[in-house]
Amino acid sequence: MIQPSQADVRRFFCGVYAKARTAATLEPMEMLVSQWIDEHPEYHAELADVDAALASMLNDDPNRTNPFLHLSMHLSISEQSSIDQPRGIRQAVELLTHRLNSLHDAHHRAMECLGRMIFESQRSGRMPDGESYIACVQRNATQD
Repeated sequence: MIQPSQADVRRFFCGVYAKARTAATLEPMEMLVSQWIDEHPEYHAELADVDAALASMLNDDPNRTNPFLHLSMHLSISEQSSIDQPRGIRQAVELLTHRLNSLHDAHHRAMECLGRMIFESQRSGRMPDGESYIACVQRNATQD
C-alpha cells in the first residue's frame, strides 16, 4: 500500500493542476484527478501555488475545507468504485448518482459516509468497517 506524506499529496495535486493548465500530457490517474479539479474551481488558486500549499500545512484551519483532502476523497471513491472495493460500493455510488442525477453530488454524499467510517475506525482503534460504509451510501441512495 502506498502511503504518501501530506506534502507529497499536495505536490501531486498542484502538479496535476499545473500540467493540465499547460495542456501537458497527463497519465491516466492525473486525468482523473484533473477532472475532479475541474469540478472545483474554488480550489484552483490554492492548487496554483505549491509553495503556499506546503506552507499552509502548518496552519490548516479546521473550520475551512481542505481542498487536498476533498480531492483525495473524490479520488478514493472513484478508485473504490472502479474496482468495487469494498464490495458493493460501485452499485451504491451508481444508485446514488442516479438518484441525485450527478456523480459529483453522489461523491459528496458518499464522502460523508467515508469520513464517518474513517473517524469511527480511528476512534475505536479497529479496522475500517466497509459494511457500514456501504450501508450508509445505500441509505443515501434510497432516501426520499
